[in-house]
Amino acid sequence: MEKVLINGYSLPNIPFEERKEKGESPLWRYSKNPITKRNPVSGVARIFNSAVVPYNGKFIGVFRGERVNGVPKLYLGHSDDGIKWDFDKEPLVFVDEDGKVTDSYYYYDPRLVKVEDTYYIICCLDFCGASIGLMKTKDFKTFIRMENPFIPFNRNAVLFPRKVNGNYLMLSRPSDSSHTPFGDIFLSESPDLVYYGRHRHVMSPSKEWWESLKIGAGPAPIETKDGWLLFYHGVTRTCNGYVYSMSAAILDINQPSRVLYRCRNFLLTPEMPYEERGFVDNVVFPCATMQDQDTNRLVLYYGAADSYVGMAFGYVDQILDYIKKNSRLDPSDSDIGK
Repeated sequence: MEKVLINGYSLPNIPFEERKEKGESPLWRYSKNPITKRNPVSGVARIFNSAVVPYNGKFIGVFRGERVNGVPKLYLGHSDDGIKWDFDKEPLVFVDEDGKVTDSYYYYDPRLVKVEDTYYIICCLDFCGASIGLMKTKDFKTFIRMENPFIPFNRNAVLFPRKVNGNYLMLSRPSDSSHTPFGDIFLSESPDLVYYGRHRHVMSPSKEWWESLKIGAGPAPIETKDGWLLFYHGVTRTCNGYVYSMSAAILDINQPSRVLYRCRNFLLTPEMPYEERGFVDNVVFPCATMQDQDTNRLVLYYGAADSYVGMAFGYVDQILDYIKKNSRLDPSDSDIGK
């Protein structure tokens, strides 16, 4: 088998289900979706957007928990198989570098990325408005809140899983103080996860209707033989409100602000009842992936209708082929974004 994943890892116990029905997309849904239910723990109405990683032979995750007072917090989840999850009864508590408890009024839409020996949580929190928060842990017991990467307003940030040209890389989507009716993906570099610069434009919404309003990065980019595989969400406005779908692009391995291929089609769009109806209707929101380098199997976790967690599966090589065969670049995609 051709080596497709670069700097990947063996994950023989990855949750996976082979395709049961034919379909055009290289992704297919888990037949027993959704994997979370309403009111999963006391005081929490819904757990959805998920950030999952393998840990000590099992799986651990940071999840958005919408509490019964309507304020979202982050909750730790534990699983033996990556499908059935137990959630802590209390939200995560963060401390500063000196060990003093520090808090934000809300936290939501986490991503979880391991870089070297440290796990980083990237989420949206309250910093005089919706902003990017960055936290770290090595043992999932102590969680240190780091300096906020950017000033308000910003959402949908995620770190790359390794440094590129000696710097950390972070994708984000600058926004405004409300439910942003616009949005492009940008790339920023940092030598130390404190100071950020060399900002570059990556992608804008396109002429394809499903992503014509705004876009945002999803799970951590995956390093492959063809470049960085980036799953992202795209939004369109309809007469009945916003619709969130998802697709993928391939970014240049050394200059990830350059888009090499961008799939013109969505890979998943709201079609199932748990995606079409919920607290927020018509949402497919990708947040996490895991992949096995030995078999190219991939599992993708996504939020469904701001109410549930769903899973989808695919093979990385087939996903890359589909993107390349169905690619359409906008004029600004292929430059370095200066």
